[in-house]
Amino acid sequence: MIWPNWPWRDTTMPADSPAKSIPFRIAIDGPAGSGKSTVARAVAEALGMTYVDTGAMYRAVGLRVSRLPEGANWGGEAEACDIAFRPAHGGQRVILDGEDITEAIRAPEISDWSSRVSEDPAVRAAMTRRQKETGSRESVVMEGRDIGTVVLPDAPLKVFLTASEDERARRRLRDLELRGRKATLEEVRREIRERDQRDSTRDAAPLRKADDAVEVNTDGMTIDEVVGRILALARERGARG
Repeated sequence: MIWPNWPWRDTTMPADSPAKSIPFRIAIDGPAGSGKSTVARAVAEALGMTYVDTGAMYRAVGLRVSRLPEGANWGGEAEACDIAFRPAHGGQRVILDGEDITEAIRAPEISDWSSRVSEDPAVRAAMTRRQKETGSRESVVMEGRDIGTVVLPDAPLKVFLTASEDERARRRLRDLELRGRKATLEEVRREIRERDQRDSTRDAAPLRKADDAVEVNTDGMTIDEVVGRILALARERGARG
C-alpha cells in the first residue's frame, strides 16, 4: 500500500511557505534480532519514504577500520568515509567510498567491529550528525538503537521493537544460514546476549526505549502484522489526505 500525499502538505498555507512540506519521521529502535531492518524497510516502502539503516552505517565504519593498522583514529575515519545507500531490487545496496559492501558488512567479524566502533563517542558524533541531517530534510523511516532518544528525539512516531532472546537468536540464525554461514543456536544466542550488554551499558547513547515510544513485542507476530501495526500508528500520528 502506498499512501498518497506523503509527507502531508498543509493546503491552508501559502505555496512559498518554508513549512509547506513537512518531513515525517519514524524512529524505530530495538535490540539485535528484533526485526528492525526488515520492518523499517517495509514500512518505508509502503509509505514512499526513505529508509535509513543506521546499523549499516556503523558496520561500514567497522569494516573500514578493520582494514587499517592498529591505532587508527576511528573518529577521523568515520568523518572521512563516504557512506551511501543505493536503491536495488528487493532492498538497497550499501556503498563505502565507492565500493559495494552490502554483503561484506554482514560477516560476523564485522558485526563485532560495528559494536566496538559504535562505543566510540567520536564515531557516534560523526554518524549522529549525518543521520540528523538526513532526517531534517526528508521523510524517513530510520532504525537503530538511539534513534528515538538521540538522533530524532522529536520524531512524531517512535517505536521500540523487542522480542525474547530465544526468538531473536532463531531469527539471526536463519539470516546467517540464508547467507551460507554456519553457526549454532547457542553461539548466536551468546553473541546476542553480549551485544545487548554492550549496547545497553555503553556510555555513548546506550540502547533504551524513549519515554514516548510505543513498544511492540514481535514474538509470535508475522512481518506483515508488525508492519501493519506501525502503519496504523503512523496514520494516527501524522498521515493526512
